[in-house]
Amino acid sequence: MTKLMTLAQREAFFSTLQKSNPHPETELAYTSPFELLTAVLLSAQATDISVNKATRKLFLVANTPQKILNLGENGLLPYIASIGLYRMKGKHLLQTCQLLIDLHEGRVPRDRESLEALPGVGRKTANVLLNTLFGEIAMAVDTHIFRVSNRTGLAPGKDVLVVEQQLLKRVPKQYLLHAHHWLILLGRYVCKARSPECSLCTVEPVCQSKEKNFKLR
Repeated sequence: MTKLMTLAQREAFFSTLQKSNPHPETELAYTSPFELLTAVLLSAQATDISVNKATRKLFLVANTPQKILNLGENGLLPYIASIGLYRMKGKHLLQTCQLLIDLHEGRVPRDRESLEALPGVGRKTANVLLNTLFGEIAMAVDTHIFRVSNRTGLAPGKDVLVVEQQLLKRVPKQYLLHAHHWLILLGRYVCKARSPECSLCTVEPVCQSKEKNFKLR
């Protein structure tokens, strides 16, 4: 079992990440709350690159709930067909647009209960929106964050909810707002699933992983 990071190690971990990227942001492209909601809804089991490629064209013609509804299913699906599970996501997006108009005056709601009531919006998506749009402390635990949290000894847990709860307790308070962005980027580009690039990792000195991967240079 991976050893837990100490408080001093956690402080060093996030201080290092902050120095290299003081203001981390999502890699999903958006210019409005609704565009981010749409992008996050489409991003499940898909890469941000693939989502951005699709929404770049979609948002030129439809970037509000009503405009998406005006497209209808037949008009919407061709724009998102390159994304995995696009038929189900398209159905959820259309249903979500209708609820936004019916219940929220076309706006993205600011509370978790209302967000999670939208089709295709689960706890992780709600956490992304609450944190990125509204500046709330929230941990959107995806596969990258789950892996990094367990591998490094930062906040281990057997499921995503446990990891989320552990992160909220174990991340030093001054780093909580941006922590999930730092962890996603670390997992996406350095602490990869199959071949972690430990020799390039700035937080390797405090990482507690027993299976570090140092490539010969």
